[in-house]
Amino acid sequence: MGIWIMAGVTFREAARKKMLWMALAVSGAFIILFGSGLHFQSRDFSARGMNPVLRREISFTMLTMALYAVDLLAVLMTILISADTVSGEIASGTIQAVMTKPVARWQVLLGKWFGFMGMLTAYIALMVGGVNAVARLMTGVTARHLVPGFLLMWMESVVLLSVTFALATYFSTLTSGVLALGLHGLAFLGGWIEQFGAISQTPGAVAVGVISSVLMPSEALWRRAAFEMQSPLANALRISPFSTLSVPSRAMIAYAAFYLLIALAVSIRRFSQRDL
Repeated sequence: MGIWIMAGVTFREAARKKMLWMALAVSGAFIILFGSGLHFQSRDFSARGMNPVLRREISFTMLTMALYAVDLLAVLMTILISADTVSGEIASGTIQAVMTKPVARWQVLLGKWFGFMGMLTAYIALMVGGVNAVARLMTGVTARHLVPGFLLMWMESVVLLSVTFALATYFSTLTSGVLALGLHGLAFLGGWIEQFGAISQTPGAVAVGVISSVLMPSEALWRRAAFEMQSPLANALRISPFSTLSVPSRAMIAYAAFYLLIALAVSIRRFSQRDL
């Protein structure tokens, strides 16, 4: 019961700080911008009499680019809103008001984690559903394998949420945020190195990318999501910037799930032991 109480408190706190409303405003602006671009693009394509197959593939690529932007926004939102929830409250002393209640420390942490996970789930669902609805209305295309792709993007954010929580139990808010972003940045760079290594048939470069995914599997989840959602023709012909020759396996997805559970367990253990 204490977990769900803390989850509700986390939601209300986010609303009080206007984080939810700003996220909704940015989401609306993003979807409007994407829809405007597709509208003018579709109008010009019709006027030129463009080949339907080429027109469809360009629309698919535009949709995948929009989903990539959604993924980046979700990553930033995950780290920025969660970095302060533990270390910031400890530093300011506000956590003391919560700990005087008959709620165990692990329940406090898990409640905050579930609260943020609920917000991220709603945000990603809104954005992914919104851009796909706009693309369907404007061009008649939607992401292939939308549900698996959405779940992989959601899992990426949950991995980063768990890692940020674990870091926040050891370090200050700023340090935790920088470290979480830095780890994701390493995974991002390693993913591109792996792709170029696959294109140039350089096993060493592919190995570097795999190692970076083991250290932080967040970017590997996005690359699998992009593989699932983009056009089959783009995947087959490698004509999209998100086409991949080295597709993260299901074993990597399972590893990412294990990784986030370990990060969450570390955060619970550390929070239960440290001085507040």
